[in-house]
Amino acid sequence: MDHRAAGRHRIPNHRLEVTTFVAPILAGKALLELAGQAWRHVGNPSAAAAQHRRLTPERLRPCASSRPFVLSLARWDFSLANTRQHFLALAIMAAVLGMGRPRADEAGAAIAANGTPAGLAACASCHGAKGEGNADTGFPRLAGLAAPYIQSQLAAFASGRRENPIMTPLAKMLNAAETEAVADYYANLPGAALRKGTPAPSGDGAIIALEGSWSKNIPPCVACHGPDGIGVSPDFPPLAGQPAAYLQAQLEAWQQGKRPPGPLGVMEAIAKRLSPAEAKAVADWFASLTQGTSE
Repeated sequence: MDHRAAGRHRIPNHRLEVTTFVAPILAGKALLELAGQAWRHVGNPSAAAAQHRRLTPERLRPCASSRPFVLSLARWDFSLANTRQHFLALAIMAAVLGMGRPRADEAGAAIAANGTPAGLAACASCHGAKGEGNADTGFPRLAGLAAPYIQSQLAAFASGRRENPIMTPLAKMLNAAETEAVADYYANLPGAALRKGTPAPSGDGAIIALEGSWSKNIPPCVACHGPDGIGVSPDFPPLAGQPAAYLQAQLEAWQQGKRPPGPLGVMEAIAKRLSPAEAKAVADWFASLTQGTSE
């Protein structure tokens, strides 16, 4: 019996030949990286072809820092006619190679619920179990915010550009991977559910939010933050669903220069034109638009 032939495994219709199957050996990081990159190009044959050309035995050769459970692939035969099937095979291999490594969303969920080994407190202790925030204490809603926005604000806290006695030391305890993981986790949680029907503009808060105050050169908030303040990623976060105390505190932070001014310095300029009563009114109005967390 030809042991070499016996060791060959053919996946029907995939035209993927694996001449050698060895596990466990030390290898894997290169394949895991390439498989992840290739999966992101599903439906793009030209990009997929470039990924295939990079999958060489040299890239797959075992290295000392690799994970213990892997597949060693000595020969590849791809046909672009079956691109999607190839990616299925790559995804399966990537899943095997990733055994023991937490997924990014799982890592973010762990940080949110339990904090980090470095001593970071659980995000949920202030921001709620589902990232819904706390209206009584003014801790903001994180659920549904854009991941790039969350990352940029954590970076601002860590650098001191956004001043906050609670968040600054906590943000400094997160490394880049943890920051990305927790941002992605909260971005994928359901955001605030708006109540049906926007009330007619009445009162200073609603008028400023929906129409602006042009006599003071204040544009309507919804011009940047979207209809009913639902947010326009990544620079203009949702206002609807945030606690009134939090929104008011942020306007005061801009007035006092304790928070980066935002794109083109718009928010700092607008905040400084609002009176304390107007800032409270517009914060109260946006906070009143929600009926809770969407399921």
